[in-house]
Amino acid sequence: MTSGCRRSSCLTAAAPGRSSSSRCSIRASVDSLAGYLRSVAALTPEKPRALLVISAHWEESVPTVMSGERPPLLYDYSGFPPESYRIIWPAPGDPRLAARVRELLGTAGFATAANAERGFDHGTFIPLKVSYPAADVPAIQLSLKRGLDPAEHLAIGRALAPLRDEGVLIVGSGMTFHNMRGFGGAGRAASEAFDAWLGEAATADPATRDARLVRWSQAPSARQSHPREEHLLPLMVVAGAAGADRGRIAFNDLFGGVRVSAFHYGDAKAQTS
Repeated sequence: MTSGCRRSSCLTAAAPGRSSSSRCSIRASVDSLAGYLRSVAALTPEKPRALLVISAHWEESVPTVMSGERPPLLYDYSGFPPESYRIIWPAPGDPRLAARVRELLGTAGFATAANAERGFDHGTFIPLKVSYPAADVPAIQLSLKRGLDPAEHLAIGRALAPLRDEGVLIVGSGMTFHNMRGFGGAGRAASEAFDAWLGEAATADPATRDARLVRWSQAPSARQSHPREEHLLPLMVVAGAAGADRGRIAFNDLFGGVRVSAFHYGDAKAQTS
């Protein structure tokens, strides 16, 4: 994704949430995920020119890009301690990249829009504050498209693939399990079944990968893991952008009592465990 390194990365980053797990298990889960997120900055031999983030927390009628120069933060959660609303991550926007995203999607036949007022939601600033704490890499978000059609989001990713040769790291921020009633252990069995299927699908050869991802709802425990699929769709965009690159499992652990994974696509030489 940086010069000389083609890479797109899917980060299945956990959003703030509650769990009935013990404090010790929560701390271990958080530490494990944080360790993975800290490793992300080392994925590329050079710092990316910019980050393009597809977050599970933004949907529009057409793919819409943030185009402001100084995006604010959207504290799009509630019920957390006061310090949760004092988090800062002042990464600059990138209007030129926003225009390039619209150009690529338009060439592929997608109607698009731009939003100069939109800020970073917690699907972006929570994980990337850990990955890029200095906030010194320009970043923009691209929305999901309402309807959440997996084939359409794979096609969006394919249209964006040229960005991988232009120094842009493509990040999908969602979660491989997202059933709020299942956290704390109630969804453990469903998460294990779905995660096993998803691990095989996301790392298969590209044709098989895309075919399986389109039919994700037929997978074992699919709807128990994703009653609504917005947290899975960022992976579709990243997988589409991966082209002929096969994925690998970069993170796999328990979080909030359920099994979650992250996948990377790109030059294995630059990857870290």
